[in-house]
Amino acid sequence: MTGPALAGSLFVVLLIFIGLRMPIAIALFMVGAIGMTMETSFEQLLIWVEAAPVGRTASYPLSVIPLFLLMGHLALHCGLSSVLYESARAWFGHRRGGIAVATIGGCAAFGAICGSSIATGATMAAVSLPEMRKLGYSGALSTGCLAAGGTLGILIPPSIILVIYAIITEQSIGDLFLAAVIPGLLAMLYYIIAIIIYVRFSPESGPAAERVGWKERIISLKYVWPILVIFFVVIGGIYEGVFTPTEGAAVGAASTGVMAWVRKISWEAFKEALIDTAKITGMIYLILIGAEIYGSYMALSELPLSIAEMISGTQLSPFMVVILILVIYIGLGAVMDGLAMILITVPVFLPILLGLDLGMSNEAKAIWFGILVLSVVETGLITPPVGLNVYVINSLAPDVSLVETFKGVVPFVISDFFRLATIVGFPAVALWAPGLL
Repeated sequence: MTGPALAGSLFVVLLIFIGLRMPIAIALFMVGAIGMTMETSFEQLLIWVEAAPVGRTASYPLSVIPLFLLMGHLALHCGLSSVLYESARAWFGHRRGGIAVATIGGCAAFGAICGSSIATGATMAAVSLPEMRKLGYSGALSTGCLAAGGTLGILIPPSIILVIYAIITEQSIGDLFLAAVIPGLLAMLYYIIAIIIYVRFSPESGPAAERVGWKERIISLKYVWPILVIFFVVIGGIYEGVFTPTEGAAVGAASTGVMAWVRKISWEAFKEALIDTAKITGMIYLILIGAEIYGSYMALSELPLSIAEMISGTQLSPFMVVILILVIYIGLGAVMDGLAMILITVPVFLPILLGLDLGMSNEAKAIWFGILVLSVVETGLITPPVGLNVYVINSLAPDVSLVETFKGVVPFVISDFFRLATIVGFPAVALWAPGLL
């Protein structure tokens, strides 16, 4: 068996490996190596192994990843999450469900310098969960809003997943970052609306906190505006060509480092930030190496071409093809890690999308598709049965059952589907900012 049939069978094997919790990098490498050996020869595989891993990882654009990771870990270890949360609490906490709204706002602000969903959710949980428990918030709302709010860490730029998507699709990192800003703010708005509706039907789930005076509210913005400055300098500088994405990441990391120094970060915390950055960078690079061999094999197998021909033969309208691809992504997102899903599926689905007549250029289609995929990946983080964010947040609240946490994220998953429909129906939501500048 060779060609598309073998590739399809090995794709099922890959899903089984991932379902059995095999490390993603190893699963990708094993399946790709088996496929390449059967498609060509073992000698060809050895030739690839000799050169391709270095060629993939010794890439200047990839150096943006450890820099953005360092930016996030410095913010994490110097306690910026607590001041961001306290500021949001001062402005919104006096309303019913206000602490949950403050948590979403804190997650959005922290996500602007973090880029990690799990780190955003877990960090905000440390400061907001005790407050919500003290006020008598329900376990479902308190853990549900944290699990959903954490996903803003990968949706609001800088986003590591967007960087990797940009590299594998050869798109502008700056354009993708700009394209994600409005959908990210839209996600925050939809989550807040979900909380408002939630507490309207269940008022006892989110009692109001004590009102804070205007003076305290203004003072609370002390550490918020520098973060906004860093965000706009990095994103704007990259897009305007003041510096490359890698230089922009370095500017962001250095600026966050200065903020950490102002907040008197300890030497131990600084070392921990460096070590955590190195660990996650190593993990991402291993996954990229595994994805490189798997992607090379997929190209040899011609499976993407076969799928494109099959979809073309269905005579579906371009809009329905997009819907079909998103339905597949939603199904995969419920059982697969987001980074793996992008590395495995984008080489298959992007060529199909680029072949559709959607009334926009190929570059615009690639950017729009990147935001759609990122949105689906974000939803997958809170969708059963995997829902990684749900498990992480639930582990931090041992008094709340896992079932209760999954019930708590339902309103946010529904709001995600509304947001996805908005981006599909109105591509300008993602394309307006890059086109404007």
